[in-house]
Amino acid sequence: MQGYDLDLDRLAHRRAHLPESIRVRELQARAKQLADDLTEVSVEVSDLEAEQRKADADVDLVRQRSAKDRQLLDSGTIHDAKQLVNLQHELESLARRQSELEDVELEVMERLEQAQHRRDALTAERVSLEAEIAEATAQRDAALASLSAEEQTASQARAAIVGGVPGDLLALYDKLRADNAGIGAAALHRGRCEGCRIELTPVDLERIRSAPPEEVLRCEECRRILVRTPESGL
Repeated sequence: MQGYDLDLDRLAHRRAHLPESIRVRELQARAKQLADDLTEVSVEVSDLEAEQRKADADVDLVRQRSAKDRQLLDSGTIHDAKQLVNLQHELESLARRQSELEDVELEVMERLEQAQHRRDALTAERVSLEAEIAEATAQRDAALASLSAEEQTASQARAAIVGGVPGDLLALYDKLRADNAGIGAAALHRGRCEGCRIELTPVDLERIRSAPPEEVLRCEECRRILVRTPESGL
């Protein structure tokens, strides 16, 4: 029974530290960070698209005003010299304003293209990562299924033994397991307790040698239950 309990403990440890499960958690953490980054850059793209629409509208407004003033200047309907000078100055001012706005428009366009490139790259990475997570999840599930099968086999074998163990002995064993890192019973191998690895004294060995088979023996050092085997050296 101790052997099956150790098997179950090892399987539980493997389950808690399964590399496939760790891999899935790492990929899911990456996916969460990627989703946050994608949301951030998508908001940036949306803001820049709105900024570009405004810049385009500002440039178009100045162009329309310039075209209207140019049409008025070329129509020949204005004969007042001062008014003509003012109109010419306005056209020059509008030309400078248009140049400034077009620079702004170009700068916004470049920033938008960069943000769109980052968004597209993150989107492609997300697609790739989703496939990687699916594959890692399948591997984890297969590993967990294998562990479950081993645990079931060990549990069934343990249950078959438990039925033949007296209740008080089982309670003592469980308490010793809890107090001694999962080992409540240890084999006596060639005069040594396999629990604490200490050689028993000749006096103790003689006591064990003369004890009846049904007597529950304890190691004098670690107090674990001693299990006699053909290799005990008695």
